[in-house]
Amino acid sequence: MQSKPQTFTVADYLLTRLKQLNVTEVFQIPGDYVKHFTQALEYFDGVTAIGAVNELDAAYAADAYGRTRGLGAVSLQYGVSTFSALNAIAGAYVEFSPVVVISACPGADARQITKMYDVLYHHSTGNMAADQEVYSHVTVGAITLSTSVGAAEKIDNLLIAAITHRRPVYIACYKEVWGEPCPQPPDDLLQPIVAKSDPLALENAVTTAWAQITAAKHPLIFAGVEVLRYGLSGLLQEIIDASGFLYTTTSEGKTVLDEKGDKFIGTYSDAASIKSVHELVTHSDCFLTFGTIITDDYLIFIESKYADMVLATTTQIRAGYFIYEDVTMKDFMEALLLKFKSTAGYPHATIAPPQPVYPDPWKANSDPVWNHSPETITYNRFFQYSMKFLQDNDLLKDIVMTLGISSSMYVATNAYGMYQNSFMCSAAWQCIGFETGAASGAQLGSGKRAWTVAGDGGFMMVCQSLSTLARNNLNAVIFVMSNGVYAIEQVYVDITSFEPGPEHKFDAFDILPKWDYLALAQAFGANGYRVTTIDELNAALEEIKDITGKPTLVEVVIPEKDLPRQMYRLGIEP
Repeated sequence: MQSKPQTFTVADYLLTRLKQLNVTEVFQIPGDYVKHFTQALEYFDGVTAIGAVNELDAAYAADAYGRTRGLGAVSLQYGVSTFSALNAIAGAYVEFSPVVVISACPGADARQITKMYDVLYHHSTGNMAADQEVYSHVTVGAITLSTSVGAAEKIDNLLIAAITHRRPVYIACYKEVWGEPCPQPPDDLLQPIVAKSDPLALENAVTTAWAQITAAKHPLIFAGVEVLRYGLSGLLQEIIDASGFLYTTTSEGKTVLDEKGDKFIGTYSDAASIKSVHELVTHSDCFLTFGTIITDDYLIFIESKYADMVLATTTQIRAGYFIYEDVTMKDFMEALLLKFKSTAGYPHATIAPPQPVYPDPWKANSDPVWNHSPETITYNRFFQYSMKFLQDNDLLKDIVMTLGISSSMYVATNAYGMYQNSFMCSAAWQCIGFETGAASGAQLGSGKRAWTVAGDGGFMMVCQSLSTLARNNLNAVIFVMSNGVYAIEQVYVDITSFEPGPEHKFDAFDILPKWDYLALAQAFGANGYRVTTIDELNAALEEIKDITGKPTLVEVVIPEKDLPRQMYRLGIEP
C-alpha cells in the first residue's frame, strides 16, 4: 500500500474541520474528479470513509447522520453523482439536517482545453457551474474553489453556515485543488453564529404573546423538529416544567423530548392522531408553538387555529396575527421562561390523559376487516407486537426508528415511550424510500441500532442500501411492509379501492412487482426472514434481538387491502 502523502492539503483541512465537529464518518461515492479528496479521506486518521452503493443511499445516510450527530458529510462525483443525490439533500434542507456535500469538477486545464477545442468534458452539462447553481437552491451556502488561496477561510465560513442554519452546504473544488497545499487549521472549534434579538422587538413580541397565553383557558405546547436540531430541547423542557402546560409534537418533531413525562399527550398528526390527542388539540385555545414545520398535513389545523397560535421558529415569531422581525426563537423561549417562573399561578397542575392501555392504540386502529383473522399481520398489529417486544426487552433506549413517507409512518406516530431523538422520518419532504437509505447514517451517527420500517415500494427504490449495511457490518433491521402496492398513494388516488370485492381494484400504477426478499437478503449479505402470521413475527423478533455485525431484512406480509384507521381518517378528510 502507498504511504500517506506528507503534504497537508485542502482536503486535509476540510477533514480536520469535520473531525473537530465530531464527524467521524463520511459517506462516499468515488469519482475521478474528486480523487484527491477520496485519497486523502482513505488515509485520514479519525475519519472513516463509508462506501455506499449509490448516491441516494449515500446522501440519505449523510442526512440521517446529521440528524443524530449534528453534522453529516457526503463525498460525490461531479454531475452524474451530485445530481443523483439532489433529492436527498433537498429533503435535508427542508427538514433542517446539516450535511456537507463534497465534490470536485473539471480543473483549470480542462477549462482551458474546452475554450480552445470546444470539448464537452464527461459528467458535464456544458455549464461547468451547473452543480453549484443547482445546489444553491437546497443549501445555505454553495461554493467552488478554483485555487487553494483563501480556501481555509472559505471552508470555515461554509461550515459555520451549516451549523448555524442546521441545513446543507455544498463545496466543490477544481479537480486539482483538493490536493493543493493548505495551512493546518487551529485547534479552536468552529462555532455557529449566534444572532441576538432586537430588545424592543423582543419585548413587544413577548408582551403580545403573554397576553394571549394568560387569557387562554386550555393552552397547549406544540413542539417541532427545529427545537431538536438547534439544541433547545432542554429549554423546551424548562418551559414545560415552569408553565405546567401539556405538550404535543408534530410527526417530524416526534421525540424532540423523551416521551415518558406526564405532560406528553401524544404526537399530533391530524386525523391520524389517536382520539384523545385530536380532542385536546381541537379544544385548545392557545398553542405555544416552538420550532414546528407546518406542512399541508396540518392544513386543517392552521386554518382553524391560526389566530390561537403563538409561533416561534427560526424564520418567524408570531403572536396571533402580529409578526415580529429581528427576534430569535431562543431569545423568545428564554423570555417566556422567565415570565412563567416569575408569575403567580404557574406551573399549572395539569396531567396528560392516560396513555392508551395496551393493546391500544393499535387494536383500536387496526383495519376491522381482519378482526376475524387474529393471526393476520396488519399495519397496526405489526406495531402492536413489535413495540411491545421493544418495551418488554427494554430496547427502546437502544434503537433509532427510521421511516420515510408511508402508511407505516402515520401509524408509528401513535407510539408512546420513545427516547429523545430516536424517531426520524421524512414527514415534511415526504420522500418514499428515505428510511432504508437513512439506516446506516442513523446507526453510525447515533451509536444505536437502526430499526427501520419501510413500505415495499419505498424499499424497492433504494434496496441496495442493504448492501451498504452489510459492507459496514451494521446490525440494522429493515422491516418491509409487503403488500405489493403503493398503499399510501392509493389512499389519496381512490380510497374506495380498499373496499372488499374484485370490483374495487387498485390503479395499475400503484401495483408493484413481486420480489423474492429472502433471495435478495442473501444476495446482499443480510439475514432474511419472511413472516406471514403474528406467531412468525414474534419468533423472528426474538431471533433478531441477538444478531450483531450483520443487517436483517424482514418481509412482513400484510394484506393488499389492509387500510389502517389512521390512513382511513386521513383519506376521507375534505
